[in-house]
Amino acid sequence: QVQLVESGGGLVQPGGSLRLSCAASGRMLNINAMGWYRQAPGKERELVGTITSGGVTNYADSVKGRFTISRDNAKNTAYLQMNALKPEDTAVYYCNANILDLWYRNLEVWGQGTLVTVSS
Repeated sequence: QVQLVESGGGLVQPGGSLRLSCAASGRMLNINAMGWYRQAPGKERELVGTITSGGVTNYADSVKGRFTISRDNAKNTAYLQMNALKPEDTAVYYCNANILDLWYRNLEVWGQGTLVTVSS
């Protein structure tokens, strides 16, 4: 019953910035690693980046230097700050989290996705 709620998607011009949020709700013992993924029309879903429970991040080469992943453990929320956006960044962005539920089970949870469109 743990769910991820994403927000922040929309239309932005090339070179602009956008910040996505991913809030986990429900009862759980812990959120382990979290990740952001994206899927453009006609393309495979790809990993944007990950962040560990301790805040260590990794990024795909295509977004390195432009995107920043962070998390606020007190709020059970992860963020994706996107700067210098390009038209090729247009995609549905998904949040993923590995959580430890109340029964000590590791579960993979996905958000519903939020559309980011970079266009003039």
